[in-house]
Amino acid sequence: MRTITPESLETLSSRVSYTRDFVNFTADDAAALHAAKPYLGPLVPAVVDAVYVKLFEFTITAQSFVPRQTGFTGDAPVSLDDLNLDHPQIKFRKDFLAGYLVKVVSLDYDNPKSWEYFDKVAIMHTGTEPGFKHRVNKPALRVEYTHLGLLLGFVEDILLTAVLEHAELDLKTKVAVVKAVNKILWLQNDLFARHYINEKKEA
Repeated sequence: MRTITPESLETLSSRVSYTRDFVNFTADDAAALHAAKPYLGPLVPAVVDAVYVKLFEFTITAQSFVPRQTGFTGDAPVSLDDLNLDHPQIKFRKDFLAGYLVKVVSLDYDNPKSWEYFDKVAIMHTGTEPGFKHRVNKPALRVEYTHLGLLLGFVEDILLTAVLEHAELDLKTKVAVVKAVNKILWLQNDLFARHYINEKKEA
């Protein structure tokens, strides 16, 4: 039996080691994600559009995109009514999400920096730390954990449907990719939880 202490989960490397082993994220899963890139890569623009259509369905998620976004120098939306997929600021945000999705099927999962990237994605949404260098000295970005978790579930539904319905993939490949996508998004979800949920018991 492997000993895991609560304290050991406070460092990124040991936490990722534990969570990867728990969900059995292996080299085969990484290979499945890489193999899926030629099929999922071309779908990224449509996935990103679907995500933002969903985010714009609710005021509580849409309101995050009205303030000027870090790094955007054009005209920001004035109100929720200004939000649409073609607004320059929304296109700017869509580029970040597109880059994230490409990384999911491209990163070297044996490289600690890949997990540092996923961790920074979580940190940048907390509103307490910048996460990435481009957010240093910029207005805080705060997105509540509820919405982040729901968004991961929504993205997973789109990706898994695309894989299962893809005519060029055989059943064995579909199973491998579905399992790998499910695992990596749950691992990302845990890194969100790492920065949002304080599990330490009060003394």
